[in-house]
Amino acid sequence: MVNTTYQVQGMTCGHCVSAVSAEVGALPGVHDVQVDLATGRVTVSSDQPLDVASVRAAVDEAGYDLVDGSSGGPA
Repeated sequence: MVNTTYQVQGMTCGHCVSAVSAEVGALPGVHDVQVDLATGRVTVSSDQPLDVASVRAAVDEAGYDLVDGSSGGPA
């Protein structure tokens, strides 16, 4: 299991957290998504490291932005 943390901007409420969690959680191999609204940190547990472009696309689909330079890293 790999835990990776990303920085997301634009989230302001519980709905934001739910939207990001649902979109990122739908990526293949993802087991868990934890979103910290206060910091914008999204920690993803997955079978293997995720492609940052896939995570960015999922966050974009939810209506938010993966912070530039947020290439993910060990949580």
